[in-house]
Amino acid sequence: MHLGAFSVSLAVKDIHASKKFYEALGFSVYAGQLERNYLIMKNGNALVGLFQGMFEKNILTFNPGWDENASALENFEDIREIQKKLKAAGLNLQSEADETTTGPASVILIDPDGNPVLLDQHV
Repeated sequence: MHLGAFSVSLAVKDIHASKKFYEALGFSVYAGQLERNYLIMKNGNALVGLFQGMFEKNILTFNPGWDENASALENFEDIREIQKKLKAAGLNLQSEADETTTGPASVILIDPDGNPVLLDQHV
């Protein structure tokens, strides 16, 4: 099963301090809006999302259908097929994609340590 591009979405306390910190590590702003309290920082193919006041916990994010440059992949495993495999593996989904639809959808599950895992398909 290929889950697509990976990033970590961090629930930060001070987006300006976090931006400065990740810039010192060699990341640069790739997307987002500082005035709306979110940025996507990129260093090579590593992506870190900084989100102030949007959610309580850090989130592991996978984007089926995208590469690390947010470019649509020609061939990818649809979120609904991934969801079927997750269910078959006995995993408990917190939210599910509507299997009667196509295109963008998401699935959320929680890992054994309480970390949210978001599978977020944009195409």
